[in-house]
Amino acid sequence: MDSTWTTWAGEQPRLGGSTLAMLQRLLGPLTPTEAAPIESAIVRPSALSQGALDRLCGALGTDGVLVDDRSRAEHSGAQSYADIVRRRRGDTSAAPDAVLLPADADAVQRALEVCTAERITVVPWGGGTSVVGGLDALRGDGVALVALDLRRLNHLLEVDTNSRTATFQPGIRTPAAEAALAEHGFTLGHVPQSYERASLGGYVVTRSAGQASSGYGRIDDLVVGLRLATPSGELVLPSMPGSAAGPDLRRLVLGSEGTLGVVTEVTLRVRPIPATKRYEGWMVPSWDRGLEALRTLAQRRDHPDVTRLSDPDETQISLALSGSGGLTRRLLSTYLRRRGVAGGCLVVVGFEGDDNDVRHRRRATRRVLRSAGGVSLGKRAGRSWEHGRFRGPRLRDAMLDAGVLAETLETANTWRGLPETYDAVRRALQASLGKAVVGCHVSHLYETGASLYFTVLAAADQRREIEQWNAAKLAANDAIVRTGATITHHHAVGTVHRDHVSAELGDVGVAALRAVKRQLDPAGILNPGKLLP
Repeated sequence: MDSTWTTWAGEQPRLGGSTLAMLQRLLGPLTPTEAAPIESAIVRPSALSQGALDRLCGALGTDGVLVDDRSRAEHSGAQSYADIVRRRRGDTSAAPDAVLLPADADAVQRALEVCTAERITVVPWGGGTSVVGGLDALRGDGVALVALDLRRLNHLLEVDTNSRTATFQPGIRTPAAEAALAEHGFTLGHVPQSYERASLGGYVVTRSAGQASSGYGRIDDLVVGLRLATPSGELVLPSMPGSAAGPDLRRLVLGSEGTLGVVTEVTLRVRPIPATKRYEGWMVPSWDRGLEALRTLAQRRDHPDVTRLSDPDETQISLALSGSGGLTRRLLSTYLRRRGVAGGCLVVVGFEGDDNDVRHRRRATRRVLRSAGGVSLGKRAGRSWEHGRFRGPRLRDAMLDAGVLAETLETANTWRGLPETYDAVRRALQASLGKAVVGCHVSHLYETGASLYFTVLAAADQRREIEQWNAAKLAANDAIVRTGATITHHHAVGTVHRDHVSAELGDVGVAALRAVKRQLDPAGILNPGKLLP
């Protein structure tokens, strides 16, 4: 298990004096805090009975059941703002009563059988990166709760080079999966910001979308087969290029968030490693013109694989935190002013493929962006984004140390509805938080619409910082639903979106999901309190 308890990674950026001064100017006075080390955490005694513990050890082996305080503390919540704040305080109230480490799919099935018989709640655990309460320790009717950690199921099982598919165990982290595929000349191309720590099984059950989803597709588009262990038995859905054999049950597993079963194997589409990768930066005069340019790109067949449009607030913050020197920033500011795009919006586009394909799509994209008044910032800006694409979680850790409330949320809507959702969510967050910076970018483009990804910064109220964010998030959720947008585009439902999902699924849809839950998990041991209202 990663030893980081209150941080995303062992190293994090340091906020310089000018950055701190900028944050205080924008947010008001800040109160720095220090995170409690894991050694200071006090974990309550395990609620597992000796009989249940013995049965679990019999099913998984003694090395497959961990009840030590450190292992349990490391599984006390995931990566939401509330999770991290609690751990920074040394709060381990979300710790499970044990951590289970099955070694194979059969062991997962045995663990579910024991937990059903003993009325033990099971929270499936992949990379631990949920930001929506997907791993909250909610016991439901269980007498105890365990985290079912799939880290041992971490292998590439097969590559079918003819069909361009690869079969994995679910606990493999993305860097390891890509390294294993590279030996065969393939890539998955699924690159969300959680890339470094997230597992492939986690992507499947949360319906993840990577940064290059406009080119490679969402995880929904990549799954062709899987195996699911459930308390009622194993569900095997073989790989098929296409089928009309009734409703596609793979889609039922996608987005199920560990409430219906535990993915033990998944087969995904893969592609040859691209010969060329090129990322570029642009500046467009305004948010509205940028949106229209992105819509045009999305509705062409020769669009980029990566397309991101930052609004003016996110653009300015990004440039300020880019790490470039003061002189460089002044020269850039002068250049943008002379080209008529000062105060505009940053666009990043990326292309992956063979030389001819990349060259063709770049030309088409440049024509569209220039028609929108865009000014090229060249490859250097694109490389800067590429090299910093996973910096966000580390930067959040540094912000929390400085006393900044830093969190994100996302949604998606049609091109027609996108502007209204953007305005409504920004107003809701600013009204709730007061003096705050609310930045946003558009990414994950579709012919019919796109996603909105908001980043929120405010001075943390150290007396009630979790309540402070929860109130702002609730206001944003209400605004999202009111404007007809999805409650979540790729973060999943978990607990923080649970009570808004009915607006999207409807009463009949929720009832249908409950019926499936009863069939596959009649005792209700799997991740209760998530997904279903």
